[in-house]
Amino acid sequence: MDDLQPPSRRKILVIRFSSIGDIVLTSPVIRAIKMQMPNISLHFLTKKEYEPISNHNPYIDNVHIFSGNLRKTIAELKAEMFDFVVDLQHNRRSLRISSALSVPHKSFPKLNPQKWITVNLKMTVLPDIHIVDRYFEAAKPLGVRNDNKGLDFFIPENEIFDIMDLPAVFEDGFVAVSLAANHNTKRIPEEKIIEIGRLLYKPMLLLGGQDVAQIGEDIALELGERVFNGCGKFSLFQSASIIQQSDCVLTGDTGLMHIAAALRKPIASVWGNTIPEFGMYPYLPNDRNLFRIFESNALWCRPCSKLGYKKCPLKHFKCMNELHVMDVAEWINRF
Repeated sequence: MDDLQPPSRRKILVIRFSSIGDIVLTSPVIRAIKMQMPNISLHFLTKKEYEPISNHNPYIDNVHIFSGNLRKTIAELKAEMFDFVVDLQHNRRSLRISSALSVPHKSFPKLNPQKWITVNLKMTVLPDIHIVDRYFEAAKPLGVRNDNKGLDFFIPENEIFDIMDLPAVFEDGFVAVSLAANHNTKRIPEEKIIEIGRLLYKPMLLLGGQDVAQIGEDIALELGERVFNGCGKFSLFQSASIIQQSDCVLTGDTGLMHIAAALRKPIASVWGNTIPEFGMYPYLPNDRNLFRIFESNALWCRPCSKLGYKKCPLKHFKCMNELHVMDVAEWINRF
């Protein structure tokens, strides 16, 4: 599609339905559009559960909710009379919405064929490019370029967590640990977190939803007062506030990893069945020394999926079970 010509467009729609991490990864594009295109109104289309993240982004003027009803959504969006659609979802529903609005639109390169080859044939054919930079391909017709200022995540003032509410042992600093992930094969195993916890200088604060609360209790039972189980106790914004006040973050390939990157925190990033080459590693363009990837590169079966599974298809889960905990702990202890 040719670049848009003057006069400047007035109303832009950005589409990203889900999930937490993916929406955080759209933030550089949103910021760049708003800052580099004067006098525009920037709208964002997402699912209801991700509305709060978008509502607190000062670069977004209006948030639209996709309920799953395409006809209703298209009718509502048509009434807005957009000038251009930046499709950062790039699936059948987002393409249908973009086409139905009858305005110029562009999607980002999703690289599904290359991902399929990587997963199924174990051949490295993926370009060395982060998904954020691929997202910017969809904004190129607007004349928008990456400002390389990284990700954004905005915490409302009323959601800021008071660290003084934690046990006294946490007053001198702590490591935030993300237990959650949409797929179990992205989660750091409980036993590995316990092993790492025994090697850390600072205590650990565990983060995640109610679904991993029992895992958090089991870890806390093993490690005692040096662990606070926050799983199921905090909102997303409170968890982000805790991450912001931590010394370092230990996480799998999760949404909290991207929030940690947005908050410029040191990140020990542990990878299981997925690989950083998919372009979803921590995005810190000016601070690459703030994160380190920990993965088992020698496994022939990895990656086994571009997303993840409930359990290891081969039942051994070596990609996580062979994690060198000493290396992880030594890196975290630097901070």
